[in-house]
Amino acid sequence: MCEASVFRMRGGKEELVLADVEVLRPEGEMIFLKTIFGEQRRVKGRIREMNLVDHHILLDVEDSAGQ
Repeated sequence: MCEASVFRMRGGKEELVLADVEVLRPEGEMIFLKTIFGEQRRVKGRIREMNLVDHHILLDVEDSAGQ
């Protein structure tokens, strides 16, 4: 399986944004996410770290992004 889990930092802890992500695409100030099940989400932020071996992506997400 090649999908990843996407997290954000909140209160000093990692919080799951979306699991089973197969597409992550920067779109200006937004990041488009799509899961293997077709769920789609856009969040305002940027990529902080990607660990492809662990299928773990960490984002810096603005609180006003609907999270």
